[in-house]
Amino acid sequence: MSCALYGNWWPLFVVATYVLAPLPNAVFGRYAGRDDMMSDYQGGIADAGYFLTGLMIITGFCLPIVLAHAGVITVPAMIMSISGGLLIYGTIISYSRFFSEEEDF
Repeated sequence: MSCALYGNWWPLFVVATYVLAPLPNAVFGRYAGRDDMMSDYQGGIADAGYFLTGLMIITGFCLPIVLAHAGVITVPAMIMSISGGLLIYGTIISYSRFFSEEEDF
């Protein structure tokens, strides 16, 4: 919406972070050694996936700030882009919390 209202399509790059953010957890989670049922520690490869996911989420919030600071986009476009990111990430987190299955062992 911030792209269409202000005629500047640079905030659309933030959508790439929304798409790429869950990929490190999906890719590195498969290599974390989840076959071992006795181990609670998932390994360094899973930690690398968590780090890259966190990096992508922070990039999704900071990229509009950097673009506004550089004068590429306007401040209202930055605010709309950040609020859209909060809405998307909030929806994903609330969906995953609501539908998470807890085991009663």
